[in-house]
Amino acid sequence: MSNSVRIIPRLDIKGPNLVKGIHFEGLRVLGKPEHFAQFYNENGADELIYMDAVASLYERNSLVDIIKKTSKRIFIPLIVGGGLRSIEDVQEVLHAGADRVSINTAAVKNPEIIKNISRKFGSSTLVVSIEAIKNSDGSYEVYVDYGRQKTGRDAYEWAVQAAELGAGELMVTSINQEGTGKGFDLELTKKISESVSIPVIACGGAGDAQHILDVIREGKADAVAVASILHYNFIKQYEIKHNEFACEGNIEHLKSKRGFSTIEDTTINEIKNYLSINNISCRPCTRETAEQTNPINQWSL
Repeated sequence: MSNSVRIIPRLDIKGPNLVKGIHFEGLRVLGKPEHFAQFYNENGADELIYMDAVASLYERNSLVDIIKKTSKRIFIPLIVGGGLRSIEDVQEVLHAGADRVSINTAAVKNPEIIKNISRKFGSSTLVVSIEAIKNSDGSYEVYVDYGRQKTGRDAYEWAVQAAELGAGELMVTSINQEGTGKGFDLELTKKISESVSIPVIACGGAGDAQHILDVIREGKADAVAVASILHYNFIKQYEIKHNEFACEGNIEHLKSKRGFSTIEDTTINEIKNYLSINNISCRPCTRETAEQTNPINQWSL
């Protein structure tokens, strides 16, 4: 594990909207991603992940316009993934304003692309995403196409191969845990973290700050990607001053928390404070604690 743990909001995008589901299914619209991105940028995020949730349907990443808009207003690294299948695709999103790219499907289908991207753009530019499901025998199988397609590949073996081919970092997502708020798959994260020499981003399952602490301490993660616990807090705060989310028509489940009782909404600052008092080093937030406690007072679009 590196000296300073990174907290990275993950924004899954469908068309022009930020969406969220459970196990990558049942995606519901939460709002406009640029609003969330700007807020997280101003309130302590170390990086942002933009993931095109429907890229496999169109066989291309559709985030270029959103990336251009976002990169003009945020000043932290932006990781972009979903539908990137060639050097040209990578070049396009980097030119649009992304700092790094995440690939999954293309890398599994053609592992040499990892080597090619690493050589052309540098290994630090490349995050290989590993989405896995735990089988009944305890093994973990790699899935592609946003968790829709099984591959028959063992997740541990694939992680080692991806690192050897030139990946600069791995993002490990347990599809079993994703969106549930029941905690990360510590076994999966730990075994991969201990098998490679490159950093590992843990993704899928955060329901509270304790889960994040657990995946850092027990899972040996170098960074943690979080979504629901931050998105729900943002919506709750934003609705105090604005009514735009009402027009989306899909947020009643957030207000009632039906199906999300295990998720405890929080802020990046609260997460970092919790980690700090538990002796985990984090990068300092960009705003004062008081500003994030009542974020809307200091934030405008």
